Amino acid sequence: MKLTLHEVNKLNQDGFIQAFGSLFEHSPWVAGRAWSSLPFTTQQEFISALEREVWRADREDQLALLRAHPDLGTRVAMTNHSVQEQSGVGLNQLISEEYEQFLSYNKQYTDKFQFPFIMAVKGQTKETIREAIRHRIDGDLDVELGTALQEVCKIGRFRLEAVLRNEVEGRAMKQTNGSERIMYYGKGDVWVYRSYAKPLTNFTLIPESGFTGRDNVLFGMNIKIAVSGEKFFTSFSEGDNSLVVATDSMKNFILRKAGEYEGATAEGFLEYAGRKFLETYPQMTGVRMTADQVSFEVLPVPGAEGFESGKLVYRYSQNEHPTALVEVLRTGDEVAVVEHSGGIADLKLIKVQGSSFSGFVRDEYTTLPESFDRPLFIFLDIAWSYEEVADALDADLGRYVAAEQIRDIAHTVFHEQHSPSIQNLIYRIGQRSLTRFPQLKEIRFESNNRTWETILEHVSTGEGKVFTEPRPPYGFQGFSMTKGDL
Repeated sequence: MKLTLHEVNKLNQDGFIQAFGSLFEHSPWVAGRAWSSLPFTTQQEFISALEREVWRADREDQLALLRAHPDLGTRVAMTNHSVQEQSGVGLNQLISEEYEQFLSYNKQYTDKFQFPFIMAVKGQTKETIREAIRHRIDGDLDVELGTALQEVCKIGRFRLEAVLRNEVEGRAMKQTNGSERIMYYGKGDVWVYRSYAKPLTNFTLIPESGFTGRDNVLFGMNIKIAVSGEKFFTSFSEGDNSLVVATDSMKNFILRKAGEYEGATAEGFLEYAGRKFLETYPQMTGVRMTADQVSFEVLPVPGAEGFESGKLVYRYSQNEHPTALVEVLRTGDEVAVVEHSGGIADLKLIKVQGSSFSGFVRDEYTTLPESFDRPLFIFLDIAWSYEEVADALDADLGRYVAAEQIRDIAHTVFHEQHSPSIQNLIYRIGQRSLTRFPQLKEIRFESNNRTWETILEHVSTGEGKVFTEPRPPYGFQGFSMTKGDL
């Protein structure tokens, strides 16, 4: 039987263990310890509570958890979850030669590490699983222990998703053929400018950044809102607008709420306005809002002791800008944040020396030369979410992470270290960010390679070179990290 989060939060410890003890192979203690973290407002909070118990367990419990898992591709007794997962990728139908190969690899792995090879098989094939075990046999014990625990958490996450019932009525309706219907509408380009909002001053200072706060004398956002609810279906199917809130009304609603908001962050405003929408319009069950913040730079003016911040005249910045996303959903009488993130977008960084790109696959399609000291120009979007949603919404808690701080970590890491690839660069930016801010749960990257094309390797005097814009096709990278990667 599937449960909603509302039903989960009412379970006593025994009922909780009975429902979720099997998510981690023969290790009900994970669910037993996670029960103390109730209540959960989102599925992600639930998953994080379970994973947190895995990572904070002592080495003995961690090894027992790993050793409770069956070898992949072998014919031994296992839990129903494992049977379904392995059969789903064909590991229950190995031919004799394949079976013997898996048996050999599993034995080599277990003999070396003293726990079985573990991999979340959802989305894999028997070929990719076989290649993964062959590669990981050569790994280091501490690294492999961390990898195995990550895979255990991933397996638990997949299993939890299968047993939790969707509580959202309007975000995706079941159609008659069993698939899910997308249904929402909303308003984009809602430009909001508020003067003299609450300053952002209460946060952790870090050595990579000189950021000391935002005065929020000008608090600007470009907001996009989408609302959902099953009761809007007839507006699509029959043209019945009796429950439709005009998008122009949505725009005016947001603008009015900007005058009421008493906080200092865009994330906090989106959550505040989203809740107000659900309180005002009972036909809405979900509100998803995103914001691109408008950056304003204070201009220096002459003062008694030299130049000082003017606090009256600001310059509209065309550079990178903070972003925010908040989605709130109504379940019964409760409203909860089900997704949130802060971010920074359109960050453009160029490093004139100290980057390379070599050792990549070379075949008949390769024309790119290897480079051992190239200028590297990247476009970068970064987003992050918090372990506790409240840290994103209420700066007074002192754990808010400002976009300017992540920006400064990015350019500091870029400056300090040689970059063998953009992939490695964003990984190290993520490592530094998660280390500096343990309140973050995840950080995500989308990067573009916009490195200039070299025209002249040498100029007439000095060590300069001449470049031009690259040709239109560009490379891009996507990556996400959690504290487990540390």
